[in-house]
Amino acid sequence: MPIEVGIWKINNEVKKISFSPIESEKKLEDILVQDISILSENLLLVGRQVKTDYGKYIDMLAIDDDGNLHIIELKKNRAPREVVAQAIDYASWVQNLSYEQILKTFEVHNNRSLEEAFAEKFIIDLPDKLNESHQMMIVSSQLDSETERIINYLSTNFDVPINAVFFRYFQEREQEFITRSWLIDPNIVEEKSSNNNNVGKKEKWNKQDYVVNFDDGQYRNWEDALKYGFISAGNGRWYTKTLQQLFVGSRIFCMIPKKGYVGIGRVIEEAKPIGEATLSVDGEDKKFHDLKLQLKAPDMFHDMEDNEKCEYIVKVEWERYVEKEKAYWEKGLKANQNSAYKLRSQYTIDKVSKYFSINIDE
Repeated sequence: MPIEVGIWKINNEVKKISFSPIESEKKLEDILVQDISILSENLLLVGRQVKTDYGKYIDMLAIDDDGNLHIIELKKNRAPREVVAQAIDYASWVQNLSYEQILKTFEVHNNRSLEEAFAEKFIIDLPDKLNESHQMMIVSSQLDSETERIINYLSTNFDVPINAVFFRYFQEREQEFITRSWLIDPNIVEEKSSNNNNVGKKEKWNKQDYVVNFDDGQYRNWEDALKYGFISAGNGRWYTKTLQQLFVGSRIFCMIPKKGYVGIGRVIEEAKPIGEATLSVDGEDKKFHDLKLQLKAPDMFHDMEDNEKCEYIVKVEWERYVEKEKAYWEKGLKANQNSAYKLRSQYTIDKVSKYFSINIDE
């Protein structure tokens, strides 16, 4: 049963704002097309009314930052069995879309390249592989009990990566609001999608491990990072945005590009602009700027007044580390040009953890 959402206006008195169904499914679809982040910040719309090879049309098709596809179907007053069957039918077509077909579909619906739009949206390059898994999403202005039973049955008993989301519409005078509720936790659906055993699918992510590229040089120094407990990136959103996904408690496998892995640690504070970041020195919190004369990186404080270009700091508690001259690398280990990215390769986790004498089950 999804969580019900209510809205209360708090002024001189507490007043509950009544909800009503959105006046039409088309209006809901228009809202989602205008801003698909209402469903998830991690989605880019590929197209609306995407034609399949057998003449039917997917309401909305989207792609996430891992290059996986999302089939979004509006209920549109259809019977529950019909809309769920339709979504599964579309999934059977989507799963076979090639890299080139996805690029072409996006270009037809958007008059621009997917590579350009993907980099603009996610601040990372389009992955070398697309459509390694997919998910289905049923969207409605109200969720009936039959649809709920069918989706729960498919998800629970057969690990089908399907979910439902419904919206409540609220109005207070000229102001309009909508709220969103999921039937199933989206993280659970993502896990079911990753568990697909077809050849070529991605490894399942363990929801804690990341690789961080630490570009040792004029803007940041590895000895500084070890002494004061941090990692960083800067010189533009392409480099800094991926740091935002690092959460407190996540584990990072830090590597210096073209050298290898140099440390493993835990995030203890999320990314902040260098002008706002503090570090603990001898038990005392100090602003990063106060350490300027002590840091070995000569240009770490570049663009201090520009939050687009300045260095971003993530505080880390190092568990194991080595000097950069002893960086660990061998063929087959995971590498990527992004500042931070999910580490799915169990081979890399095992090899690097063994090198640093860390129990991966800790």
